[in-house]
Amino acid sequence: MDHRPQAWGRPRDDVYGAYDASYLHTNGPNQHTQSPIVTGTSVVAMKFKDGVVMAADNLASYGSLARFTDVKRLRTFANTSLVGFGGDVSDMQYLDRHLTALGIEEAYQPDAHVLNARSLHKYLSKLMYSRRSKFDPLWNHLLVAGLDDDERPFLAATDLLGTVFTSPSLATGYGSMLAQPIMRRYVPDEESVANVTREKAVEVVRECMKVLFYRDARSLDSYSLAVVTKDGIDLSETEKLENQSWAFADRIKGYGTQTV
Repeated sequence: MDHRPQAWGRPRDDVYGAYDASYLHTNGPNQHTQSPIVTGTSVVAMKFKDGVVMAADNLASYGSLARFTDVKRLRTFANTSLVGFGGDVSDMQYLDRHLTALGIEEAYQPDAHVLNARSLHKYLSKLMYSRRSKFDPLWNHLLVAGLDDDERPFLAATDLLGTVFTSPSLATGYGSMLAQPIMRRYVPDEESVANVTREKAVEVVRECMKVLFYRDARSLDSYSLAVVTKDGIDLSETEKLENQSWAFADRIKGYGTQTV
């Protein structure tokens, strides 16, 4: 090794050749994050006759480590719309700042048309598609809820590719496999939404959060729950799972001590 202070840690040039510093050059293509590290899991949402219920737990996982237990993944916009974030937390924070700036810009024009949920979803989907087209995607799956121009419940999703779709019930992550079957029992189509009350929708979403806590290793028993109607948004960020029971685990093969 070359032990001169200006070259500490570098192999000797006369033995190993000149030090290759090409990796420090910035004239190559831009490098972007391709593997999110700190992530949030499922977001679940369901329509009812007067609005939409949405929930997401407060956990941000560092890989498989339940590292941050107070990360709020639901945010309001202009007291008319609700956005739920799944996926990379740093990209979520970027979108949160972006939405804050957009909300301030909208507030400076009091006589202008306020973005409703449908308009906000379209805006976010274009943003996600734009970033994807630059090969620098935002690694998130978003749910947007609120009311449309006719004051009917609106619920739609967009992902890191800019793909958009809508449904009476939606879920991201593991929830798309475990929570969706539960919600589809009550809202299999748009016509059935008119038969679901607010209380029933909240009950179903709470049940989904309990199932996800039981079966998803990246979930937490504290979560945020929001209800958006024409009267505004009711958001609670300190919800806790109730009436937990792990009795079913004894019937799962491979769980705990087994007897033959």
